[in-house]
Amino acid sequence: MYQYNDGGREQAGYRGEAGDCVTRAIAIASELPYQKVYDAMACGNGTQRKSSRDKRKRSKTARDGIITSRKWFKDYMASIGFKWTPTMQIGSGCKVHLRPDELPKGRLIVSCSKHYTTMLDGVINDVYDCSREGKRCVYGYWRREKP
Repeated sequence: MYQYNDGGREQAGYRGEAGDCVTRAIAIASELPYQKVYDAMACGNGTQRKSSRDKRKRSKTARDGIITSRKWFKDYMASIGFKWTPTMQIGSGCKVHLRPDELPKGRLIVSCSKHYTTMLDGVINDVYDCSREGKRCVYGYWRREKP
């Protein structure tokens, strides 16, 4: 099941395509305004320390993706009431897919291969149906713990 939802991106004045799936997913699941989430992601992205493997220059934008493994990102998610649940371990293979019968009900921000999406009570809310017909592997999800 899928429903189109841009998380308020167009309403915030953004046009065209961008790699902002993390920002959109958080805005949808948290019910926070897109611009507020974008600003938080851009600030974290622009101030994070550059790693030795990081080839691209970091700037204060959330347009070109977010490194979700960083401490600042995890702290932000906890601050807005979300808790991480991993569904896959290194070398374990795919056990959970992007399907309503394999994920819990509630407001979920789901981590898939090179994409973050939102699942609200079993319905994918995104700008496209990213489920790959129920075969897309889920690495883990952020679940809303408090309103």
